Amino acid sequence: MAGAALVRRYQNEPGVELLLRTRRELDLGNQAAVAAFFESEKPDAAIIAAGRVGGIHANNTYPAEFLYENLAIATNCIHSAWKAGVKRLLFLGSSCIYPKHAPQPMPESCLLSSALEPTNEAYAIAKIAGLKMTEYYRKQHGVVYHAAMPTNLYGPGDNYHPQNSHVMPALIRRFHEAKLASMPEVSAWGTGTPLREFMHVDDLADACAFLMAVENPPDLVNVGCGTDVSIRELTELVASAVGYPGKIVWDASKPDGTPRKLLDTSRLTALGWKPRILLKDGIAHAYQCFLSEEASGRLRGA
Repeated sequence: MAGAALVRRYQNEPGVELLLRTRRELDLGNQAAVAAFFESEKPDAAIIAAGRVGGIHANNTYPAEFLYENLAIATNCIHSAWKAGVKRLLFLGSSCIYPKHAPQPMPESCLLSSALEPTNEAYAIAKIAGLKMTEYYRKQHGVVYHAAMPTNLYGPGDNYHPQNSHVMPALIRRFHEAKLASMPEVSAWGTGTPLREFMHVDDLADACAFLMAVENPPDLVNVGCGTDVSIRELTELVASAVGYPGKIVWDASKPDGTPRKLLDTSRLTALGWKPRILLKDGIAHAYQCFLSEEASGRLRGA
């Protein structure tokens, strides 16, 4: 999803030639293949947006795969880029790298200050390793490698798998199917009280382009909106956007996850960037993209 948004952002940028490969063409978990790609293409810059991602259920069920695959992507790409002489690299992490009980909003400085959220610890450890690699390669080798920590993303190209998707696409699919089936009620996970921040993926792509143009960027920058909503509010917004008229029933036996995850975006704001897409508008756009992707057979996780 993030990679596709970056392609949309850069595809008509003057002076930019995109060096793209599909997952089938280049397995980022294959060290030799990644090294060969960078050595052959020798790009001027790279943005590492790939990763194995998912919601609470997926992270809880497949922690070994989440740790191994994301570590492999980070180490293969960052080291191979350096070996091939790439001078500029941006690595995308996730807001889940921060401690479970981090101060809110979460500043970049709270990284590694206390324990992680257990339900996504494996994914977080892999992402922390990646961002620390960019920091240390920059410190030791003088290359401008840096990291951006996006908040929860949604939008075109999201993964709508019924079990392994994030909360936003899971809700869109659930309410859409409930509407089609005329279901009188829909069950939602947890209590609805946790607070989450959501940003449209096209805003992330714009923030990445902005950061890549900063001459001397910070090692680590949070990328978010600076505001959050409760899961209950989000669920109601999605139901409204989809047009589902039924009842929402909360299943408190399911885990809530981290109580609150709001990024402190003051560092990015001070550099001069802010998001453009409002949550209500973004959800409406995401649902239209869902319908289009479903109709064309391109829906991820279908």
